[in-house]
Amino acid sequence: MIEVRPLGLPGVVEVLPRRHGDARGFFSETWREDEFVAAELPGGFVQDNHSYSASPGVLRGLHYQLPPRAQDKLVRVTRGRAFDVAVDIRRGSPTFGKWAGVELSAQKWNQILVPKGFAHGFLALEPDTELLYKVTDYYSPAHDRSIRFDDPQIGIDWPLDAAALILSDKDRTAPLLAAAEIFEFDEGME
Repeated sequence: MIEVRPLGLPGVVEVLPRRHGDARGFFSETWREDEFVAAELPGGFVQDNHSYSASPGVLRGLHYQLPPRAQDKLVRVTRGRAFDVAVDIRRGSPTFGKWAGVELSAQKWNQILVPKGFAHGFLALEPDTELLYKVTDYYSPAHDRSIRFDDPQIGIDWPLDAAALILSDKDRTAPLLAAAEIFEFDEGME
């Protein structure tokens, strides 16, 4: 059975799959629908994404998709280390604008589940960091949105100095949370 650790925001959890190893290497089931259902976690993943960051300091996010194309994300690092963040962007939620973060690494073999209604971002902490993540809806450019990584209303404590960050133009010019098109809180999203 997978181990699930809450990260302080509704539905945002660290997932620790079992890894069986010996002198040859290891084997791990990184996702099993029946175990996610038993742990009351979302399933129904339809797309896998693979992200490579060549240098420490590459920051991607904060990204999300609006309904009806919102996505749950199950994120893991297969090489290197990354600081991974989820931000509650459900206007009216008791935890609106709050964030939770966890260091993901190939060594720790941990994952983060980022539910619908949360923006997601990550910062590469080592060279050649690779992330794989599953999503519950397909990428939709028409629903794709972002929020600034350094929004003072959110106040994410990124583990590297802002001067060391490497950003895309999209992420550098993303709107602040106050100006972003976001979710309305629905009790059913808890």
